[in-house]
Amino acid sequence: MSETTLTGPDRKTIGELEDLAYELRQKLLHLCGTYEGAVHIGGDLSVADILTVLFHHGLRVDPSDIANPARDRFVLSKGHAAVCMYIAMAMRGFFTYDEIVRTYGQLDSAYGMHPCKVQLPGVECSTGSLGHGLPLAVGMALSARHRREDHRVVCLLGDGETGEGSVWEAVMAARSNELGNLVAFVDRNRQLMTSHAGERVVFEPYPEKWRAFDWDVVEVDGHDMGQLVAALDALPAPDSHRPTVVICETVKGKGVDFMERNLAWHAGSLGREDLQKALLALETSRGAATREKESA
Repeated sequence: MSETTLTGPDRKTIGELEDLAYELRQKLLHLCGTYEGAVHIGGDLSVADILTVLFHHGLRVDPSDIANPARDRFVLSKGHAAVCMYIAMAMRGFFTYDEIVRTYGQLDSAYGMHPCKVQLPGVECSTGSLGHGLPLAVGMALSARHRREDHRVVCLLGDGETGEGSVWEAVMAARSNELGNLVAFVDRNRQLMTSHAGERVVFEPYPEKWRAFDWDVVEVDGHDMGQLVAALDALPAPDSHRPTVVICETVKGKGVDFMERNLAWHAGSLGREDLQKALLALETSRGAATREKESA
């Protein structure tokens, strides 16, 4: 057991987390509207709720002590969602949002299109080659076991990359080594870069594939903050023997009607008029969700 202790973040209410996720989406859209190049906005919007609940509720990390050995480790396997992770980290206090906007995508910037741990302290792994994040997370979780450390390793994958054989080798290795300190979140937005999932790769029966490798499987609505919080709060102790996967049903482009499930918005940029249109759509979507919640 590690002698260094670290508490988790101040727990937020469901409403506070929903407000943070809305703010995160606003910031994503503003960056997409100011950066001259393309931003992977569709997949960023689909993981906004997941990253919000991780950085503001689940992950035991301290922005003022990023090397604390007791910290939880987070691996963004779907590295093209780096912008969303950067903003979530900024909102947690690792750095400032203005710094991201000022330098994003520039030569030698700490905020590249994919995360780089050499450039940006606080990032645990450099990622972007899909299918590699979970194997890295397995190695980190196994190392923690050997060192008798009690932190968790959390890995966020896209469902498309689970078509890679390296993912399933890692899944098998994690259960074989009884890595209950490993948690995988799958952003199941059912879209690839140029097609919808299932058109090129047969993913079904998807949850049963994970169960066949003897993982604990949790299925949630990836945009329902209450379900995400409940899944995190119910995780087995890090010294348990079975890894957990939280399969999150999501919508690519969530919150912006003309982006939702639209293959054209895997990556793109927003002009001034499109930015205002997107922000209005986001506000309208939030209002509709609030009214539905109140009438339930």
